[in-house]
Amino acid sequence: MTIWAELARAGNHAGDEILLRKRDHIYEIRYNGLELMSNVNFQSETVLAERSLRLHGRQVSHMLIGGLGMGFTLRAALDLLGPDARVTVCELVPEIVDWNRTYIGHLGSHPLNDPRVDVRVADVMDVLRAEPGQYDAILMDTDNGPDFTVRAANGAIYEDDGLRLVKRALKPNGIAAFWSATISDPFEDKLDMLPWEWQREDISLIGGRADAFHYIYFAARGGFRSKFERSVSASEAFVAMVD
Repeated sequence: MTIWAELARAGNHAGDEILLRKRDHIYEIRYNGLELMSNVNFQSETVLAERSLRLHGRQVSHMLIGGLGMGFTLRAALDLLGPDARVTVCELVPEIVDWNRTYIGHLGSHPLNDPRVDVRVADVMDVLRAEPGQYDAILMDTDNGPDFTVRAANGAIYEDDGLRLVKRALKPNGIAAFWSATISDPFEDKLDMLPWEWQREDISLIGGRADAFHYIYFAARGGFRSKFERSVSASEAFVAMVD
């Protein structure tokens, strides 16, 4: 078996360490020794953008993505949005932005080079707070979802105040989507407390075990223009998008 090759490593003033490594065709980013993201089974990150645009059902002129990751959600959004659309991307870790411009940009066909993209090294909470009513769609893909954040402070977006900020930053018919590695009953309870319609989509991973799923929570201020079955495969979701 090929061993992992370290490509880059960085730390911050809080003592956290982030590592980018590669083995064969697999790239992986680890945060304090834990896997944060990789280019394996990234289908649900693509579906995050595709399904959000389908459920929104209207022309999207401005989208916010919380968390750059390896650029898969951004790439999918750019492929579907119009030439005059804008995408604001908030990424808290500057090294992830740097690596998307160098080591891993090719994984998503270099989405940061697209002139429609405004990438900010910033806390998405600060951007939401400063820009009410600005976004047609807000896509959150931070850490591994509501129940698995690499730092406790990162979970604020999934709490009551964070969800209110998301809702406030949406336009009247806007849609929000939250990626999660697991089903989160506490997060669903919080979604129930806000005056919007929400639904969960279970995405079975291509080539994974029969019980291998990622999950996306969608919430819409003005209701959904279309609906999907609760459980679909990533490939089925793509077919539904292009039919």
